[in-house]
Amino acid sequence: MKISEIKTNPNNPRIIKDDKYQKLVQSIKDFPEMLDKRPIVVNQDMVVLGGNMRLRACKEAGLKDVPVMVADWTEEQQRQFIIKDNVGFGEWDWDMIANEWDTDELEKWGLDIPVFDTEAAEQRDLSDDVKETFEVIIECGNEEYQEATYNKLIKDGYSCRVLTL
Repeated sequence: MKISEIKTNPNNPRIIKDDKYQKLVQSIKDFPEMLDKRPIVVNQDMVVLGGNMRLRACKEAGLKDVPVMVADWTEEQQRQFIIKDNVGFGEWDWDMIANEWDTDELEKWGLDIPVFDTEAAEQRDLSDDVKETFEVIIECGNEEYQEATYNKLIKDGYSCRVLTL
C-alpha cells in the first residue's frame, strides 16, 4: 500500500526515542523485507493500530510502499490490540495513558502501570538551609520499564538514583 494512504493513530500511546528510533530506521533501510513478516496493521479507515513507529521510520527511510494488514475489528478489539501488540517494546506516553486509557483494563492486558505516591512527592515550602528527602522504592518488572520510569521522574524534576539488585 502507498505509505501516503496510511494515517498515523493520534491515540497511539507508544513512542520510540533517540537511539532506539534511529536503529529502527536503519534496520528498515538494511532489511526492508522484514516488513513482509510484520506488516503495519490498520483498521478499515487506514488508521494504524500496530506499527505507528515503524510507519514513521519507513517514511524516514524513504519507502513509498509498505505491507499492511487490514483488521476488521470492533472499537474494543482495536483498543486492546494497540496495547497488547506493544507491551514489550518502546516507551509509553504515560500522560496519554493516564488521561485516555482505563488502567484496570491495561493491567488486565499485561501492561505494568507505575504507581506514584503523589502526596509524598509534593514539593514543600522549606527554607533554603533545609533539604527534605524522600526515599521511594519502585519495583520494576524489566529494565526497559525501569529506564522509562527513571526518565519520567527525571523529566518531572526529581533527583533520582537507580539501584539494581
